[in-house]
Amino acid sequence: MRIGQRRQATSAIQHVTPEDPILLTRGLGKDFRGFTAVQDVDLQVARGTIHALIGPNGAGKTTCFNLLTRFLPVSRGTILFNGVDITRAAAQDVARRGMIRSFQISSVFARMSVLDNVRFALQRATGLTYQFWRSRRALSHLDQRAGELLEMVGLAADAGRPTVELPYGRKRALEIATTLATEPELMLLDEPTQGMGHEDVARITELIRRVAAGRTVLMVEHNMGVVAGLCDRITVLARGAVLAEGSYAEISTDPAVLEAYMGGADATLAPAGHA
Repeated sequence: MRIGQRRQATSAIQHVTPEDPILLTRGLGKDFRGFTAVQDVDLQVARGTIHALIGPNGAGKTTCFNLLTRFLPVSRGTILFNGVDITRAAAQDVARRGMIRSFQISSVFARMSVLDNVRFALQRATGLTYQFWRSRRALSHLDQRAGELLEMVGLAADAGRPTVELPYGRKRALEIATTLATEPELMLLDEPTQGMGHEDVARITELIRRVAAGRTVLMVEHNMGVVAGLCDRITVLARGAVLAEGSYAEISTDPAVLEAYMGGADATLAPAGHA
């Protein structure tokens, strides 16, 4: 199914309205040989928002992402995307429907140029991935869109540069560009600022803000400054279960959240490094 076909299939779901959540889980759970990693998670992600999934180490955030994108089988519960039950769907089918997990689905090849990475992602999105026999000229119609995506993420000046030469923060920006090439309706970002210095954090935060226009973002993020500055709603996980949900102002003063993060209700969940 190509992107155009995916859009037609999505638009054919008449019972879904803009007011309905784009992603909904009910009682989502995952067990590993008797250990419960995710427990009865009810999640609603509103369309056109940036929604964060946060929690201390071992809270089940990454496992939850793996369940949503179908990289792990669900032990129990239901996942609805655009009103369609995808609980047992294959990962590639979920991606075709428009739910894309950045930094895992996207492909960045170190020895290819920055432009070629984005062009290759566009080939994948348009079903031309394996047509390597076609000349560069035959695929030149992809160059305009590739250039637009590089402009969007601030890498237009680096188009001809080997990807291996990019600093770490710019590689992450390129990964966002290759993900955008698939035209995601819901983009899942897994720790997008992990391992970055303050300058790169600020750059990627602003980039996420820009690319979120016209789409929905669900992100796992450890940097409370990023969460405070970007996110419309936040779900806090602890020991695989939902501990709290609300705005940053609400969850940052919740005694249960402070206990889980800082070990005491008198602590503060300050947005250090706020971008």
